[in-house]
Amino acid sequence: MTVEEMKKKKTELGFSCEQISDRSGVPLGTVQKIFSGITKRPRYDTICQLGKAFPIEHIIFTDNHGRDYKASGNIGSPEDMKGSVSNPYPGMMKESVSAYRIYGDGTDHEGDIWKSFRGKKQGEYTLKEYEAIPDEYRVELIDGVIYDLNMPTTIHQQLAFEISIKLREYIRQNKGLCMVLPSPVSVQLDEDDRTMIQPDVVICCDREKILQSHVYGAPDMVIEILSPSTRKKDMGLKLKKYITARVREYWMVDPDKKKVVVYDLEHNELPAIYGFEDQVPVNIFAGKCQIDFSEIYSYIEFLFEKE
Repeated sequence: MTVEEMKKKKTELGFSCEQISDRSGVPLGTVQKIFSGITKRPRYDTICQLGKAFPIEHIIFTDNHGRDYKASGNIGSPEDMKGSVSNPYPGMMKESVSAYRIYGDGTDHEGDIWKSFRGKKQGEYTLKEYEAIPDEYRVELIDGVIYDLNMPTTIHQQLAFEISIKLREYIRQNKGLCMVLPSPVSVQLDEDDRTMIQPDVVICCDREKILQSHVYGAPDMVIEILSPSTRKKDMGLKLKKYITARVREYWMVDPDKKKVVVYDLEHNELPAIYGFEDQVPVNIFAGKCQIDFSEIYSYIEFLFEKE
């Protein structure tokens, strides 16, 4: 979708710049500059992210009565939207900022890739549907539900990259067999056809689980970089999934609060909370490996000062 097409959609749908910012995750100031024409040539990744604010085809939702509706676009959280006059889908589940989208319109179209989705709804999707989704959509499958993933920010990417490098350096220096796998990496967490997640960083010490296409089974450690659109899912649903799958350690890195929440799941410990000024021990390596977040933060601090 081009900027001109988005401007037309904005007028048709009556969206404000604030709504577009909330739906897409693009900062309000950036949205205002693009739609006012001040920014003449926005970056390609910004345009892609803005496109998430506008309806796309082949989305089906289910209401409280089990009825399917063809719909699209991002909406607010369940707390914000349930009972709202403007919300035609009161039973739709939704992450805080970006929607998870259920793909497939339930109709027959000759040669249409979405044809394989007909008749299915939330909780019924499998790897067959997941693998049929085009690569331009970043999604993950959890318990039969397909969640849309927003494009990561540069802060998000740099945190995942720097953490991955430090973990890999420790493993190599100690001649370990564990493998560090940064995003994009698919993990068939439950070894079934109803869940395929996309963590930001995983460590897998059992090389038999590492296939060419994805990781089959629970990795030893998972790291998620929180964002406004994934915070609720990462702190709730995914934590529960990782506990059930017997992931040994789970980190949630929160750039907004500059905190790292560490769950030592193997030893059933209460979560430990660290700041970006701390050295954070890796429990699966008995604390001998420590990630210096003060060093990482000092390297990317300039990004936090930008819009």
